[in-house]
Amino acid sequence: MIRALCICGDAVLDFLLKNWMLVLTAAVSGFFLLWPQIKGKGGASSVGTVEAVRLINREKAVLIDVSEPEEFAKGHPNGARNVPFSRLEGAKELPSNKTVPLVVVCPTGARASRAVDLLRKAGYANVQSLAGGLKAWREANLPVEKTA
Repeated sequence: MIRALCICGDAVLDFLLKNWMLVLTAAVSGFFLLWPQIKGKGGASSVGTVEAVRLINREKAVLIDVSEPEEFAKGHPNGARNVPFSRLEGAKELPSNKTVPLVVVCPTGARASRAVDLLRKAGYANVQSLAGGLKAWREANLPVEKTA
């Protein structure tokens, strides 16, 4: 019995050594699949365009665009409030009721995800970024407005 286990263990070790690239690729891909869970967000800090529109229409979510004023003027989701990322902390344009759902958007979604963390630290309970940013909003053919 012990001999059988040793032979089996040798076979497994032999397989791992011969296929180390395959094992390494599987381990790395598994790590990246689990990273959102490990990080503690579970991927729930961003929403797609359909969910964002549902939040806006049904739960009266406020759309916050964290783009700089020049970017905001070139195009932003219809009805979005411009609160540049650099002025986000303590901004008067943010809702005073911290339980109101917020959907944060920027041109690509990168700044928006960082803004979600800042807003949560500021006490906002229901904050999510728009996955894909303004680009995804435009690709979904949702209304975009420009300011002069």
